[in-house]
Amino acid sequence: MKLLSLPTDTKIPFMRWRKPVMLGALVAVIASIVLFFTVGMNFGIDFRGGTVVEMRFEKPVDIAELRSEIGDLNFGDVQIVEFGQPTDVMVRVAEQPGGDEAQQRVVIMLRELYDEEAEFRRVEVVGPRVSGELAEAGIIAVVVALLAIMAYIWLRFEWHFAVGAVVTTANDVLLTLGLFSVTQLDFNLTSIAAVLTIVGYSLNDTVVVYDRLRENLRRYKRMPLPELIDLSINQMLSRTLMTSGTTVLALIALAAFGGEVIRSFTIAMIWGVVVGTFSSIFIAAPMLITLNMRPGRTSGTAGKGSDADGDEADEPQPANA
Repeated sequence: MKLLSLPTDTKIPFMRWRKPVMLGALVAVIASIVLFFTVGMNFGIDFRGGTVVEMRFEKPVDIAELRSEIGDLNFGDVQIVEFGQPTDVMVRVAEQPGGDEAQQRVVIMLRELYDEEAEFRRVEVVGPRVSGELAEAGIIAVVVALLAIMAYIWLRFEWHFAVGAVVTTANDVLLTLGLFSVTQLDFNLTSIAAVLTIVGYSLNDTVVVYDRLRENLRRYKRMPLPELIDLSINQMLSRTLMTSGTTVLALIALAAFGGEVIRSFTIAMIWGVVVGTFSSIFIAAPMLITLNMRPGRTSGTAGKGSDADGDEADEPQPANA
């Protein structure tokens, strides 16, 4: 296990770089917002509407071959998902221009191609109204999650921590949306799940750092805040990097071998874990300085801490978490 361990006595001056890093993060967020409104998202069938067809074949299906055959029909965006038994397949075809007749034509062409090989168990058409409701529900879910985070952190810590956590989480969400705009990955309901998962992961990482910071704020009451933040982050750095690293390794395996169905989800998750780890160090903690959480402690010389009665506290020691 020692081969997998990381140093626990690092003394990296993170706060020395906080201004250029936060400026770079702000530029990236603004760029993501601009891309969202100019380039836009590659919305999947869940949000654009389309036709859903469930088929049960007589024998196990070769998804790659099926995707090639349906692709020759020139339907545009088509998703093929294997579910349940190896013979069960769900085909999702993006909404075709031409109204209801065009949607019916999709079903007719699929029946002509596979009627002798498969049983058509379900045929549904997802209209623009339903897809719009899904998009609205997804936005509401993200906003409610951010508000719940603020309330939770506010009650557990202080309002400075709550604002810092929400800003950090919003940063991760916006950068993830920017990734979808740049790469034009298919944005569907699984992508919403990825965004909400990133929100939870980012919050967890941020709370871990904040919890150690709160402990050190009580212990080293006269240490300058930037140095105290550096101390806290260095104490948690090993845990943070090990957790993020193992998570990314698992996600890389899913991205490589999980197939097209979950590829956009896994790529978004990899990006979210990396960005979430970065933001918990360079956004969440520096926000406390920006919000002037402890007036009079943003500069000075750190030696030994002291408590409110003037008693000296112990020297800062590296901590394994």
